[in-house]
Amino acid sequence: MPIARPALASDLPSLLELFRASEVSAAAEPRDRAEAIWSQMLAHQGVTVFVSALDDKIVATCMLITVLNLLRGGKGYGFIENVVTHPAFRGQGHGRTVIGAALTAAWAKDCYHVLLQSGRKDPRVHRFYENCGFIPGRRVAYLAQRPVA
Repeated sequence: MPIARPALASDLPSLLELFRASEVSAAAEPRDRAEAIWSQMLAHQGVTVFVSALDDKIVATCMLITVLNLLRGGKGYGFIENVVTHPAFRGQGHGRTVIGAALTAAWAKDCYHVLLQSGRKDPRVHRFYENCGFIPGRRVAYLAQRPVA
């Protein structure tokens, strides 16, 4: 069974390879910009990137962002973003493993819920999230996009 762990600074090259192999949006470029962003992400309190690796190759990842809250009795909440599994390793439990690690971390931080949004049209993606414990339709998501200059 795959094992998830928090990402390390040294994981950036493998993570960028994963993003290139998957049909996700473009990764930050050039490399020095990606390194600066990665360093800031790893240092940011409340952000944890989880990875599942085979040998030294990262094959799945997701990012958990947790936020404190004055409501809900002080319980925080979480967001999961950037869920990616290498196409050659889908269906082997790597995606479920990183999502599970993120949810476990959120519950350990006393989050009352974790939100995840998907813009993917593929019904298999939505079944995957439902099988990981996410309930569709409980909330309505709204999106404000940055105005074009």
